[in-house]
Amino acid sequence: MEERFITTMIQCYFIAFGVMIGGSIIGSIGAYATGEAPPLTHISRIAKSLHIWAIVAAIGGTFDAISNFERGIWEGSTLDMVKQIIMIIAAMGGAQTALLIIEWLIQEEIQ
Repeated sequence: MEERFITTMIQCYFIAFGVMIGGSIIGSIGAYATGEAPPLTHISRIAKSLHIWAIVAAIGGTFDAISNFERGIWEGSTLDMVKQIIMIIAAMGGAQTALLIIEWLIQEEIQ
């Protein structure tokens, strides 16, 4: 695999990680400031709703992923399809790692 792909895959992991951690913590500060809910409870709610969006943000939007899959199927470019699957798995790993850290932080299981 080429070096550029490995770099992009690592960035994909950390973008999903950052969206989850940053969005959950900053969002809970906003909830606390408005008196909506206790911050730790609100962190778990935000983390649940941000999970899929962190993955989408990390892979750069859904249209690029769909076009890569289409190219892999119709034009026989299976390498592009495999790379896109690996990118999605890396993004899922980053989001899942962030979810684990958030669970450790708030001391409750997020389902």
